[in-house]
Amino acid sequence: MSAPLWSGDQLIAALGARAEGAVPAAVTGISIDTRTLEPGDAFFAITGEARNGHDFVAAALEKGAALAVVDEAHAAQFAGKGALAIVPDVLKAMERAGSARRAELKAGIVAVTGSVGKTGTKDALRLVLSRQGKTHAPVASYNNHWGVPLTLCRTPADVDYAVYEIGMNHPGEILPLAKLVRPQVSIITTIQPVHLAAFESLEGIAEEKAGVFWELEPGGTAIVNADIPQAELLERIAKAGPAGQVIRFGESADADVRLISCALKSDVSTVEALVMGQPVTYRLGSPGKHIVLNSLAVLAAVKALGADLALAALALGDLRPPAGRGAQQKLEGPGGPFTLIDESYNGNPASMRAAIENLGRIPIAGRGRRIAVLGDMLELGPSGGALHKGLGEAILTNHVDAVFACGPLMRELYDSLPSTLRGAYAAQASGLEPLVLDAIRGGDVVMVKGSLGTRMGPIVKAVVARFPALTAE
Repeated sequence: MSAPLWSGDQLIAALGARAEGAVPAAVTGISIDTRTLEPGDAFFAITGEARNGHDFVAAALEKGAALAVVDEAHAAQFAGKGALAIVPDVLKAMERAGSARRAELKAGIVAVTGSVGKTGTKDALRLVLSRQGKTHAPVASYNNHWGVPLTLCRTPADVDYAVYEIGMNHPGEILPLAKLVRPQVSIITTIQPVHLAAFESLEGIAEEKAGVFWELEPGGTAIVNADIPQAELLERIAKAGPAGQVIRFGESADADVRLISCALKSDVSTVEALVMGQPVTYRLGSPGKHIVLNSLAVLAAVKALGADLALAALALGDLRPPAGRGAQQKLEGPGGPFTLIDESYNGNPASMRAAIENLGRIPIAGRGRRIAVLGDMLELGPSGGALHKGLGEAILTNHVDAVFACGPLMRELYDSLPSTLRGAYAAQASGLEPLVLDAIRGGDVVMVKGSLGTRMGPIVKAVVARFPALTAE
């Protein structure tokens, strides 16, 4: 039987809290959401943009929370309803507990950031490291000011490896999160025009992302994409900080983990690479050139941690794209089966191009078409219109047959396309949904993608609800 995540007394001390009620002997999980709370969890009443967690404390305690972490301003209303940990500020207390747990860990710690590919790289690291020891990583993209401390608090003290994803929308966000994690290995997947509305240049984005290098443990490893224009800048920053070594990955001749060749298919890739002088050939169970390149960063991290490279390469064959990030389904449409590719979780210029390229690799049957259903890419600043219009080349070169678009920015692309490629346009995703449903026919390959705020996910759900799934024979 595994040890509890925290003892009650240990968590109270880590929070710097004042306890009221019977402190539980054990806390088995950490929750910020009563919908997923399990009996024995500690419920943290953090305040978000839309909701105040204190509105759900009573429900959490009724559902079996072992403890509720609340602030002084709200504590009196919960007196006698259950065990409380009372603090001045719930989020700051979570950060404090996360730091306390990090201080206990004797694990190999990896931090992952970058404009694109953070979550996929984190998931790949969890997969390959879990084959070699007890591994913890966030269940979703918990990479912000509450997600990182939450993940630290959820990390069991006895793990062998832990992987943390660190993200940002604005300047000044990376460094404090990296300071909480204090990684031995830090990866920056790439620098791309994402969140340009908050930064003046790609170099500014690179400097912000490089916060993960400043907070490396002394002698740690910085992993840098050798193929991007900001590679030298990132390497200089890493060498000016506590890093003991810098590993460059990519296709460049000077990469330490270098792609030699790859065979890209619609669902898998075969990769030949040279990892710090060691030849490695492996199968990658998730499609796309960008996934291939990020797998090099994964192997670089494995090497830096001293883990088994051959076992890691073998495990990559079991990598699968998660829902919203390239997952494929076969559905029965009018006149035969078709393929749905769910890329609805997010969209930016780099990931959009990668998704269009993968769409172009998928064979179509009979009268089938390659259909791209695209929503706006957000937070691109003044260059947003041009970046959307610039996707036209990818649409043409990857043999996309029809584009269904929504949003004012994606209108720039739609209007620039030849009339034969214009499927339909709507101002919002909700207006596009029925047009897409009516257009689908057997043999099609339909890819849905856009920034999370454009709400492309409901289009995917509507397609799945309308057309029955095909079962494997």
